[in-house]
Amino acid sequence: MELPSIYKPVREELERVEEGLLALAKGEFSPLLQPILQYKGKRMRPALTLLSGKLFKQDIQSIIPMAVAIELFHTATLVHDDIVDNSGIRRGMPTLNRLWGHRVALLLGDYLFSKAAELVSNLNNRRVIKLFAQTLMRVSAAELEQGLSPWELKKRRHHYYRWIEDKTASLFSAAAESGAILGQASKHQIKALKEYGFNLGLSFQIIDDILDFIGDEEEMGKPIGSDLLQGHLTLPVIILLEREPDSSFKETFASGDIEGLKGIAQRIAQSPLIIEECYTIARGFALQATKSIESLPFNPISSSLIDLAHYIISRKK
Repeated sequence: MELPSIYKPVREELERVEEGLLALAKGEFSPLLQPILQYKGKRMRPALTLLSGKLFKQDIQSIIPMAVAIELFHTATLVHDDIVDNSGIRRGMPTLNRLWGHRVALLLGDYLFSKAAELVSNLNNRRVIKLFAQTLMRVSAAELEQGLSPWELKKRRHHYYRWIEDKTASLFSAAAESGAILGQASKHQIKALKEYGFNLGLSFQIIDDILDFIGDEEEMGKPIGSDLLQGHLTLPVIILLEREPDSSFKETFASGDIEGLKGIAQRIAQSPLIIEECYTIARGFALQATKSIESLPFNPISSSLIDLAHYIISRKK
């Protein structure tokens, strides 16, 4: 099943989200914002907010600003990630930092975080405001800690899981939890969707890390192995290091030898055992996500949430 079918229960509300993003893109700093806000990506996080809210409340017009804020939050993290990684390409297009320089890109990322915070604060819901602030802190701390962590820690699975919990899963979790809160769900229901989003985010990130090695460059919009070339030890790399602990990989990473890193990327891409182990782990998190919402009402919306977990495992970009 494809995303348009999965998003069908909230199609109209997602269109309002697009309108909100477009209005912002055409406003202040339009030359900077249009390329990143007009690009229609998966919109998975705002869709998750809308689906989680509509599961309990039919009229979710009041939740649309939260969905817009979630997408702005996500976009801001991408802008900052490109600066940290010195990336020149994203989604097949030049990055903001490549076009305008690091300083402008950094300030624009801050601006997007601020706009998102303004939208959330206007909802006048203290619980959602606190959730937004805590999520921003987790994402920022994850990147900071990753940059300061030594090699020996980075190559361990528990460090990797903690990193993607904070870097990726926390925003998926916040997207689902905020929708449930604003949809006036019960305490139990909010907890269920929070756990669903968290596990969905873990599965999503692991699939992302797999596709970094086996995905199609044109579909991915970035070179294969780009995360590895930027020095990120993702799950496929960690499994390779576990299988070959006495290799010279550490020296290759330390030296930043591009050809050596490309060789490692090729080895991973050509290792079905490593790829399948990663897929098995990702499927496990997706299964945990669907189990988290088993107690919720079964209807077209909860069915979409289940289908979304299946889609994440099968996606190619």
